[in-house]
Amino acid sequence: MLQKLEEIKNRYLELEKALSDPQIISNSSRFQEYVKEHSDLIPIVEATNEYEQVIKQIKDTEELLETEEDEDFLELARDELDSLTKRKDVLERNLQLMLIPKDPNDGKNVLVEIRAGTGGDEAGLFAAELFRMYTKYSDQHNWKTEIIDSHSTGVGGFKEIIFGVEGKDAYRHLKYESGVHRVQRVPVTESGGRIHTSAVTVAVLPEAEEVEIEIEPEDLRIDFFRSSGPGGQSVNTTDSAVRITHIPTGIVVSCQDEKSQHKNRSKAMKVLRARLLDQMQREQEAERAQERKTQIGTGDRSEKIRTYNFPQNRLTDHRINFSIYKLEAIMEGDLDEVFEALITADQDEMLKQL
Repeated sequence: MLQKLEEIKNRYLELEKALSDPQIISNSSRFQEYVKEHSDLIPIVEATNEYEQVIKQIKDTEELLETEEDEDFLELARDELDSLTKRKDVLERNLQLMLIPKDPNDGKNVLVEIRAGTGGDEAGLFAAELFRMYTKYSDQHNWKTEIIDSHSTGVGGFKEIIFGVEGKDAYRHLKYESGVHRVQRVPVTESGGRIHTSAVTVAVLPEAEEVEIEIEPEDLRIDFFRSSGPGGQSVNTTDSAVRITHIPTGIVVSCQDEKSQHKNRSKAMKVLRARLLDQMQREQEAERAQERKTQIGTGDRSEKIRTYNFPQNRLTDHRINFSIYKLEAIMEGDLDEVFEALITADQDEMLKQL
């Protein structure tokens, strides 16, 4: 770690020198590139300087303890050494985290796809409750949510719902939600009071910019049709719903939530770009199969990641063996404790890899 930090400090000094070079200043794109890199390194360099200062203070205090004879002074020095050691440990942990490669998607907005699995109407109802949970969590963090497409069950649930979340570090937190969510409870339709188990699948995709995913017009087949609601009844009388097929991959996206054909097409293209980016990234991850197995946030979407046990008021995340007995609050969007546990476990795993 110390060698890596030394390399970063040297690079920081190189950049400081370069930013005063007239040739660099006159090259706008390179100058901006160096400014950003320099800015990104400042927190690491400042933390490194503090870490080195604390190490020096610890050494000085240890030398003092070996030579000093005054007992009162020795007691003060021991307290100081204890405080410095704790500070050193905190700084070491922070510096290690700073050296973990950043996920380039962490700062992106996301698309969340929730689909009812096994369990019939009960699974559809839980899909709707998960959508509500994520919406409430987003509201608490001042994130904006927008429904892109949905297919209701007619009894208050969803067969499928796709929605966007726009806000700071949305993907960083929500990426851990991809997988199978299992619910155990007595359904409202169950007269015998028996506990049923149902499942819902969640997929979280980072939103892709147009520059990241280039889509050729000739690779698309676009169909327009009339929106339909529960039971297949027509919602409106114009062909405003849009279905887009990406011919090379076979990916099909449809959107019918808006009354405007143009808005539906725009939303469908947003979903298509996200799915294409996701497919590309997952193919790259498959080439690093062993690395992927250690990453909590990029697991197989067929994996059962979590159980919501309503009779016990318990949520269990099976990936990190984490249980919390406040399910009612969690369903109201109080997910911070869950996400912090997942982020910490993910960081610990990546530190092992380093």
